[in-house]
Amino acid sequence: MHLGLDRVIGAWERNGALIDPGPSNSIESVLAGIDGGEPAALYLTHIHLDHAGAAGTLVRRFPSLRVYVHESGAPHLIDPERLLRSAARLYGEEMDRLWGEVVAVPEANVTALSGGEVIDGLRVLYTPGHASHHVSYLDEDAGDAFVGDVGGVLIPPTDEVWIPTPPPDIDIALWESSIAAIRDFGPERLALTHFGGVDDPDEHLDAAERELPRLAERARTADRETFLADLEERIDRGPEEAAQRIRTAMPPEQVWLGLERYWRTREI
Repeated sequence: MHLGLDRVIGAWERNGALIDPGPSNSIESVLAGIDGGEPAALYLTHIHLDHAGAAGTLVRRFPSLRVYVHESGAPHLIDPERLLRSAARLYGEEMDRLWGEVVAVPEANVTALSGGEVIDGLRVLYTPGHASHHVSYLDEDAGDAFVGDVGGVLIPPTDEVWIPTPPPDIDIALWESSIAAIRDFGPERLALTHFGGVDDPDEHLDAAERELPRLAERARTADRETFLADLEERIDRGPEEAAQRIRTAMPPEQVWLGLERYWRTREI
């Protein structure tokens, strides 16, 4: 229930732990879904505020809470000043309304990951592309792959896969490699943050593999106005309730900004 909308941001619970708790302003509804109301641990796929914004708030409430995050993201949880400056450039005066408070996580609570670790039956897979600090968590017994944003956006009841590409560190080739690595795991289900479970992982990953280069190439060849007009028109083809949720989970302007920066920092 982010800003009154369901099916936009989802927090996953596994053995009492939360995978991507979301922002602070929706954390009460998340905690209400946990037995006892206290998470056993936090597993962050990456540090973007829609996934990890509540981490510091939760540690303040539960001081022994362990937070797992990629080693590149860990310093920005411990000292979020740079993260918040970067987010403020995107969201401006909307920061507080969108995400609520963002507070530091004490260093003692943070476990930095590099990929390859196995924690409570979850194998950590480094999956950059959407963000340089992105990991996925693979439940080797259940067959679940908790893939954050590297698996894209799918808003039920629609079946179209969208690719969120916010700045600053989109990398198309790394993202394609990350999708391939998730496919190699052979998951029985993808657990998306935006939004829900996908019971046909191969079909979904096929769609993501098609959309990622298509979207990137469109950003390379079109100007901002044309790119955004095309994307907005595609979103509006679906049901109105889904369109609002897609725009909330994947703001079109950010899609453009991330891909524009990607191409601008490379020779094209």
